[in-house]
Order: sequence, then structure tokens, then C-alpha cells
Amino acid sequence: MSVFSLFAHLVEHLADLLQPLFHASAAAAAIVLFTALVRLLVHPLSRAAARGQRARAELRPKIAELRGRHADDPRRLQRAVLELHAEERVSPLSGCLPSLLQMPAFFLLYHLFSSSTLFSSSTIDGRGNGLLDHRLLAAPLGGKWADALGGGGFLGPSGLVYLGLFALVTVIATFNYRRTKRMTAADAVAPAAGDGGQVPGLGSVNKVMPFTSFFTLVTVAVVPLAAALYVVTSTAWSAVERAVLYR
Repeated sequence: MSVFSLFAHLVEHLADLLQPLFHASAAAAAIVLFTALVRLLVHPLSRAAARGQRARAELRPKIAELRGRHADDPRRLQRAVLELHAEERVSPLSGCLPSLLQMPAFFLLYHLFSSSTLFSSSTIDGRGNGLLDHRLLAAPLGGKWADALGGGGFLGPSGLVYLGLFALVTVIATFNYRRTKRMTAADAVAPAAGDGGQVPGLGSVNKVMPFTSFFTLVTVAVVPLAAALYVVTSTAWSAVERAVLYR
């Protein structure tokens, strides 16, 4: 049995367990529960990333000292900053690991509920993929926002489901934007990216990072609803988790 088949059976079993509570939306509830389980598994890495950020904060005085010592040689300063991170065993990008480890689960959901020709998963182990018939309220889990607009418009039964998801994502993204803006401002070692005072390339990342949460709106609009549920649930988990770990 393939990994894809095992994953499909897991979602089906979770949906069967939740059916008495959620009825027709049991598969949607199963996806939310599955997402929570994935995030629980990677939570130790999230805690490690939080510790890494605190360790980077403790390096600021040393980096400031290096900046004063190598003010006339930006390249040498950049090398010295990277060597300091390596010596202290602090990775400037350690926070990316939890997100990367979640990508396989997202793509499995995308494939499992996709109805496109290229990624179609209409059969599982030679039988029909019954998960494609499941819904979140009026919206099919295998459908996309474009299907909802074509089937009833922006305020149609399926369109209202997406409207609710967009509203939820906007609230979460706004919260993340404000929090990330404060964190990146506090993490900025130098006022300008060109002075070499921070890890090479990190200045540009810090400028874009506060806006990344709003990209979730695009993801929700273009992927199957099941994959969108995964993204929204994971984003909400991240917002709460980071508020606790980085307070």
C-alpha cells in the first residue's frame, strides 16, 4: 500500500470517527484534526526555533562589536557574523524548518482532493475516491473558489464558505503582520542592509516577512478547499503558538 493510500485511509477513518458530531462535514473536521496532529508533532521544532531566536538576540552585543571592528570591510564583517553564528551553533534560518516539514502533508491533501486532470485522484487502490464527495457545509472539499463563484456567485452557498475562510485568514494575517513587524524591528541589528551588520540576505527577508501571512489569502483562493482548510488551520495554530513561544 502506497503512502498516498495510507494517508487517504487515515483521513477516511478520522472522518468516520467524527461523523456523529459533524455529519456531512466530518471529512472537513478530520482535516482540521489531522492538521492539529501534524502541528503537534512539529511543535518541539517550533520550540527549538523560539530558543534559537532568543539565542540570536543574545548575540546582538557581539555582532555590534564585530560591526565596530570591521566597519570598513563589509565582506569581512559578513563572514565574521556567519562564523559567530556557527561558533555559537545558532542558525539564522532555523524558524523555517517547521514550515518545511509540513509541506508533504499539504501536497498529499492537495493531491487527494484535487479534481484537475493533472493531479486527479479519482481512484484509491482501484476504487472510487469517496472523499471527493465530502463537503464543508455547502462547498465540496475538492472544489476551488473559482468553482464556488461559477456555481452560485460570491454570496452563493459555496461562496459564503469561502467568504468565511477569507475573513478568518484576514484576521489571522493582520495579527501576524503586527507581531512579525515588531519582531523583525527588534531583530534588526543594523539600520541599513548594506552595512553588513546582519546575516547576508536577512535584511531583505525581514522586509518581506511581515506581509507573508497575507499570501495565505491567495493560497486559499487557488487550491482545493481541503488543502485550504489545512493552510487556514495551520496558520491559526502558528499564530497562537508564536504568541505563546515568543511573548
